[in-house]
This record gives sequence, structure tokens and C-alpha cells, in this order.
Amino acid sequence: MLIARIASSVVQRQVKYVTPVPVAAARGELGEVYSQVAQEMGLVVPPVQLHSVAPRLAAAYWALMREPMLPTDTVDRAAKEAVATVVSVANICPYCVDMHSVGMYDLATEHDAEALVADRVEELDDPRVRAIAAWARTAAQPDDPAAGPAPFAEADRPELVGVLVSLHYLTRMVNVFLSSFLLPPGLGPAARRRFKRGVSRVLRPTLRDPRAPGRSLPLLPHAPLPPDAAWATGNPVIAAAVARSYAAFDDAGQRALSAEVRELVQRRLDTWRGEETGLSRQWCERLIAGLAPADQAAARLALLTALASYQVDAEVVDEFRAWHSGEAKLVEATAWASCAAARRVGAWHLPAGATLPSSGQTA
Repeated sequence: MLIARIASSVVQRQVKYVTPVPVAAARGELGEVYSQVAQEMGLVVPPVQLHSVAPRLAAAYWALMREPMLPTDTVDRAAKEAVATVVSVANICPYCVDMHSVGMYDLATEHDAEALVADRVEELDDPRVRAIAAWARTAAQPDDPAAGPAPFAEADRPELVGVLVSLHYLTRMVNVFLSSFLLPPGLGPAARRRFKRGVSRVLRPTLRDPRAPGRSLPLLPHAPLPPDAAWATGNPVIAAAVARSYAAFDDAGQRALSAEVRELVQRRLDTWRGEETGLSRQWCERLIAGLAPADQAAARLALLTALASYQVDAEVVDEFRAWHSGEAKLVEATAWASCAAARRVGAWHLPAGATLPSSGQTA
């Protein structure tokens, strides 16, 4: 299949900093994750494989993404892919923009898909998708004057906020570990559209076939739902997936990062209101200046991953690796930081009456 060949090429040549476990070599927990992903997505997609050196995190990512995105309980897949696309645009993740806009070619129209890519949400033809996409575009900017009330019913909150959270996690990880393109480079605008049309037809079964809720839950142990994930309470399956995934990411952070580094990142996130950090990294260097060298390297990686993931480069990764050995540690540190930022975004979209938690409830 064409899409399988493309994805295989991406995994073999474009995953950075870690060596993914080949599909044929996966066993145990990772083998079960790969099996589920292949059955439901048509192949083991690169975002799953980049987590493969830390199998529990591959399971956590799959559960966090699958349960809000794939089953369509109250929200259709077109609205979810629109959310995914605008979050990818907002987080400057060209790979994810390509991945999710291809889906919109089949689920909506080429016009609407390309309007999302161009960050022109107001041009969408479908008024319902337009309203949801506009909400998602500013969902990580709670002080933006354009951010209005949520344009969906309360029953839709777990699915839509779940997609929002999973994409804020994913885009950060992809920016760190995958190259910045999914489609073949060098294609002109017309060729890109033709290519997307073809790929969307190949993907149709994965986009339109029904998916039963809860399949990913046995991959992870039970965990309580933390207060900052109260947005998921209206859907027991999504709530269980989020609770189990968050717990796995928390455990990873404790293994890979010192308590001092985690507290520093969390304090910065407590004051973050979705603003961009700019091109300079001086804000980061000021925050880490008082740490020991090993913690400076870890905090630099974690802060940039959380707040400016597109700025994580080989120098940042190499400095981390000089003090912290092993590919699993690298994935664990970045996964924790990505989840911490995504959790912060989700916590801005709690149901009416719920209270935004402090860092002590999200660390």
C-alpha cells in the first residue's frame, strides 16, 4: 500500500534521536500496542514507533489518542480531525498538519481541508465544523479575546477536549522526534493536493470504519482520574484512558527527571497562558541558571519541549544525553514534559463549576 510505504520510509530515515523497535521484533506490551495500531490504523504509524523504546509510553500515547479520537460516541470524526489539524497548525507541527488534513480530504472537502492548513478557519463551509475548529484554534490561549464559550454540548466535552489534549501532547513529541514533513518533500501545491486526494482514499477505512470504545484500556493499569482531567468525567471510557495515560507519563517523569526539574517546569506552566516564547531561548536559560549542570540539561529539554518544542534540536538533546544515558530516558523526559503542557491546556476546559487545579494536583 502507498501509505504504508510512505510511513515505512519516515520511520526508517526520519525518526530522530532514537531507534524505533521494528514491528517484527515487538513483543509483550509493545507487541500488543503495535497489533492494535496496525489493525485500526492500517499500519504502525511513526508517532507510535517513536515511543517504542519505552513500551509503557507507547501504550499511554495510544490510549490517550485512541479513545477520544477513534470511537465516535457523540462527535463525528470530521470535527475531531478539524480539531487535530488546527492544533497542529497552532503548534507549528507540519508533519501533523499533513497527517490530519489528509483525513479531512475524505471526511469533509478539499476546500475545508486546505482552509485549515492555511489557518483560515473562518473560510470553512461547514458551520458546525467551523465553530469547533475556531474554538480549538484558541483553546490554548484562554486570554485571547477571540476565545468564546465552547460551541458544543456538554456531552461532547470528553471527546473534543480529549482530542485537543492528545494533539497538544502529540505535536510536541513529533516536533522533537520526527522530521518536519509527512508527504514527499519538493511537491508543489497542485501536486500536494493530488497526493493528498490519493492518500485520503487509501485511508478511508481507517477514517470511517466504526471503532468500539475501550480497546486500549487493558494495556495500562487502573488509575484515579486527577482533578485537572475533570473534563473527561462525562465519558467513563475516555476518563479511564486519560487517568491511566496520565499516570504512566507521571511515572516516566519521576524516572527521567529530578523532582527539582519537574517542579521548575510545573511552576512555569502554572503561569503560562498559551503565549509563545519567541525565537530566543533566554527565558529558558534564566529559569535553569541556578541548577546543577545535569539538571540544567534536563530542564532545558523539558521546558523547551513543553513551551517551544520546535526549538528542541540536536544540541539540546546531546546535552541531555551527556548526563542522562539511554534512549528510554530521552523519550520519558520529553513525554512527561509534553503531557504536562497538554494537561495544562485540558485544565482550561473543565465543566462548569470545576476548579482549575494547582501544580500540586497536576505534577
